[in-house]
Amino acid sequence: MAKENRSFAVIGLGAFGQTVAAELARFGNHVIGVDMDERRVNSMASVLTATVILDSTDEGALREAGIERYDVALVAIGEDIQASILTTMNLKLCGVNTIWVKASNRTHHRILMKLGADRVILPEQEMGRHIAQMLNNPVMLDYVSLGNGYSVVNMAVPERMAGQPLKALDFTGHDLTLLGVMRGTEFRPAHSRDYTLEKDDKIIVLGKRPELRSFGDQI
Repeated sequence: MAKENRSFAVIGLGAFGQTVAAELARFGNHVIGVDMDERRVNSMASVLTATVILDSTDEGALREAGIERYDVALVAIGEDIQASILTTMNLKLCGVNTIWVKASNRTHHRILMKLGADRVILPEQEMGRHIAQMLNNPVMLDYVSLGNGYSVVNMAVPERMAGQPLKALDFTGHDLTLLGVMRGTEFRPAHSRDYTLEKDDKIIVLGKRPELRSFGDQI
């Protein structure tokens, strides 16, 4: 069954907002970009489904743009915390179902959560943790945090294991789940335990971060 594309409003077209909006559009979603800066809006006009120049702290302007029709709104306003808070409040008043907001700091984060934002993100901190994980252990090529301490990690297979079966990976003493193997763009599920590993294969592993770090150090 094909995924049903959704509609997104990205408010604030700085570097972060432009990147998210462009990627959402690339995935085939209906995306409107909103900003007060005419140059930013014009630069995204050929990329997004729609763009509009307006002040998102003005509830009436948002309603006039039909913002309530969008499934998800992302407030990607940068350093202007007041504008970010007012925009979030206005989106709630307009009845937008799901609201994500970029926060500038922890205090901003707490305020946004109190206002009822569905997800508040601190991009610099999240990316910082992401980079630190990969710098700390080079076999960890990428990871996704699932919450409650769990992550899914993409690990490089050591060259010494090339030619060995997948079942040769030793998870003894580690509370981890092997999900499968990536070879280029091809995914092999973990139940193919006789699958022969090759150089440049990547294993996908689920577990808590300390266990993943320990296993990464081991291999």
